[in-house]
Amino acid sequence: MRKFLLAATMAALMSTGAYAAVEPKAVVKTYADVAQAGYEDALTTARDLQKSIADLLAKPSPATLKTARDAWILARIPYQQTEAYRFGNPIVDDWEGRVNAWPLDEGMIDYVDASYGTDSDANAYYVVNVIANKNLSVGGKKVDASDITTTLLRDVLHEADGNEANVSSGYHAIEFLLWGQDLNGTGPASADRSGTPQERHAGNRPHTDYDTANCTGGNCERRGQYLKVATDLLIADLEEMVANWQAQGDARKAMQEDPKAGLTAMLTGLGSLSYGELAGERIKLGLMLHDPEEEHDCFSDNTHNSHFYDQVGMMNVYQGQYKRVDGSVVKGASLSDLVKARDPRLDAEMQEKLDATFKAMQAMKHRAETVETYDQMIAQGNEQGNAIVQAVIDGLVAQTRSIERVIAALELGNIELEGSDSLDQPDAVFK
Repeated sequence: MRKFLLAATMAALMSTGAYAAVEPKAVVKTYADVAQAGYEDALTTARDLQKSIADLLAKPSPATLKTARDAWILARIPYQQTEAYRFGNPIVDDWEGRVNAWPLDEGMIDYVDASYGTDSDANAYYVVNVIANKNLSVGGKKVDASDITTTLLRDVLHEADGNEANVSSGYHAIEFLLWGQDLNGTGPASADRSGTPQERHAGNRPHTDYDTANCTGGNCERRGQYLKVATDLLIADLEEMVANWQAQGDARKAMQEDPKAGLTAMLTGLGSLSYGELAGERIKLGLMLHDPEEEHDCFSDNTHNSHFYDQVGMMNVYQGQYKRVDGSVVKGASLSDLVKARDPRLDAEMQEKLDATFKAMQAMKHRAETVETYDQMIAQGNEQGNAIVQAVIDGLVAQTRSIERVIAALELGNIELEGSDSLDQPDAVFK
């Protein structure tokens, strides 16, 4: 009789949501498993990129350059999905600037168009052109740059003088070296370009910039050396982060030591990426200014994909699953399960908001691939393009409000999410 009463009581508790069948520690474990898989995929695709770059440098041609560019775009897909792990995880945040810092002052790395200018009050290294100069002055000290090494890029040049625009390594330095500057602005692409809207409107660096026998742009050997070293650094950085999420890795251990702190990290990452970083700094700011320099993957015109896969990454975290590049799926106990046990209507709301943003992202992605690029969408006077981008912002802001309600429902206390002047104080942007 007692066994029957106990079973009935347990069933009643579960049916009302008072008893959570999913433990926070299981949710946190899934989160770590998804992180490990995502960073492993980012490393795998970066190694594919490394191989294609080696082929480009060995035999520069339009075909090998295109293959390297395609590999870079594919490498961004798993990496962007890991951005949901920023903000709540100090290990990731401290590391992220090495691999995904933007925007960058590309004149520090290589030659630029005359329209770029010759100096900047904000950056002494604005047009230093490391590739063209074997002797540099950094921080008042002479630097021998005759050999382009990992030490030169990482320890000497990256964020030189504490300026975040001095980006010497990572995805975007590699992107610039593969595409060159995008000089199309928000207007139409050059008349002699062909291919998809993205291909027509992106940078147009020729393969001969790496052809030492028929060199354009000067310093082709050093340019190739820089590209190789930057790619080697990216591989090393991703190897480091993969190790951090393995069974005894520091990031995984930090998450699993305290499941409540783990949940806090998860939701800090979701809310901050959704609101301040993505809706604000990466999208709304560029739309307000109608400025193509404010797009995330500006040299390749791949920004629509970067934004889209950030959203996919946030959905991965909430739903506790990730589809790997080989087609297999990592799946387990999720935030959704935990919220559903507390408040099924809130979970349904959260899922609805995530899906609405996803559909807005799909519309933006489709337009970028068939009609016009992202930087054209944010152009002044482009009412339809602006509306497509604004719908993405609206979706991200709305899903952040639901994330805040999830934080309250799980009783995680006062979590401070990243903000953005473009959303919180838009007048300040123009001061």
